[in-house]
Amino acid sequence: MLTLVAAAALTLSAFVPTAETAVDAPPDYVTVQVRTVNGSGCPAGTAAVAASPDRTAFTVTYSQFLAQAGGESDPTDFRKNCQLALELGYPQGFTYGIAQADYRGFAHLQRGATGMEQGSYYIQGTSPTARKSHSYTGPFSDNWQATDATEWDAIVYAPCGEQRMFNVNTELRVTAGTSTGTSFMVMDSTDSSVSTTYHFSWKRC
Repeated sequence: MLTLVAAAALTLSAFVPTAETAVDAPPDYVTVQVRTVNGSGCPAGTAAVAASPDRTAFTVTYSQFLAQAGGESDPTDFRKNCQLALELGYPQGFTYGIAQADYRGFAHLQRGATGMEQGSYYIQGTSPTARKSHSYTGPFSDNWQATDATEWDAIVYAPCGEQRMFNVNTELRVTAGTSTGTSFMVMDSTDSSVSTTYHFSWKRC
């Protein structure tokens, strides 16, 4: 695994609950540090963490996460993945879970080609979330967005009083099928970077 030199210390807030949810107010501070990164979709130095503008979540951004197939693509380019280990710091007396993950990007798929985004996340020592995939069929050339939401009563929280890594695993896959030409998937059409947002749910221990 590769260790990122820079880590972000960010102030974050909780995911905004609905009237039917009972979520505690967030702690005064949260820090998020990217400890390790591994995978063909995120070479060293190409993944970063940042707070969302409204401070309700954190965003993982990748600058070289692109899968492609067909044309003159390398045979290994059809699948790209990235696994991150994030360390969260916050005051004692709180614990967190992830209520929702949002993925967005851009896909250009020739007729006969298909693309897929798949993601999962889990807190160290707990069972991973079920992998949820979102498929797209060519002809398709547009932005795309996918959301994986967890029911509030099913959110898995980190154990109280223990420091656990938060693991994120994402994958892009493109299959040429019967198409001609090159098809590809990335996650942002304007700056060629992948941006994935994870929404916190906080509770007191």
